[in-house]
Amino acid sequence: MIAKSQKHWTGDVADLLRVDEGFVLAGLDPRATPGYSRDKLQAAEDLASGADQLDEYQERLFARGRVDATVPTPTPDAAGASSGASGRVGPASVLLVLQAMDSAGKGGIIRHVVGSVDPQGVTLAAFKKPTADELAHDFLWRIEKRLPEPGFIGVFDRSHYEDVLIGRVRGLAAPDEIERRYSAINEFEKRVTDAGTRVVKVMLHISPDEQKERLGKRLDRPDKHWKYNPGDVDERELWPKYMAAYQTVFERTSTAHAPWFVVPADRKWYGRLAVQHLLLEALEDIDPQWPAATFDVELEKRRLAAS
Repeated sequence: MIAKSQKHWTGDVADLLRVDEGFVLAGLDPRATPGYSRDKLQAAEDLASGADQLDEYQERLFARGRVDATVPTPTPDAAGASSGASGRVGPASVLLVLQAMDSAGKGGIIRHVVGSVDPQGVTLAAFKKPTADELAHDFLWRIEKRLPEPGFIGVFDRSHYEDVLIGRVRGLAAPDEIERRYSAINEFEKRVTDAGTRVVKVMLHISPDEQKERLGKRLDRPDKHWKYNPGDVDERELWPKYMAAYQTVFERTSTAHAPWFVVPADRKWYGRLAVQHLLLEALEDIDPQWPAATFDVELEKRRLAAS
């Protein structure tokens, strides 16, 4: 399905970027623009066009959620597992999961794509190093608490996948614990989608050369020094290990209910357009409708006129 406002795609970007069986991360060119043959300036026009449609869908989703919020989202029980009932579809919400190496463009997606809608209907969670309190619970405990409510678009800037990426690369958890987490993630995401949340998982795929250039620009500009982290250079030395960890994540956790999409990110404008497209497809599939009035509209018009 091609989003209605995205008329200039030459193919269904969701099909082109979805991680299916046999996907190999190393085989995807980070500078490619699958399904899109226009240039940067034309992409900006398409992004603006898509923003108008995204804004309308978000408002409809939000309005619908205010009326239909009768089925609770999964909540963590004492063991850290979700107690939501599997198989029950509740009021809709959308969760955008963004994963990437540093400087791949997550902030730009949040600013230029998600930022085009009413912020009242958006929740953002940027997961950093776990606190002592968070480490005392199961790794999904802090994630469950930040799931979007009905009617909201939630964004995870990094997510539960850090616990099987950094956890594996840096040896922060034992191999058997990492294995357990893959299954726990699949079960968790199944409960979340069954409860009415559409999960859109995106990995922004940047090349090491492009990352090096972007980090260099941060060093050259005093107004960007705050964004530079010396630890990013240390992480670059582990690039092959991270790519291997991502490959395993895709093989173990790209499912029918929560597939992964890998978006080439060396061209920022393509990444933004592609993620916008994926969000539009999710919202068009939900197709939230404006709630019907719960009062007599004509009567209220007469009362208002007489007031």
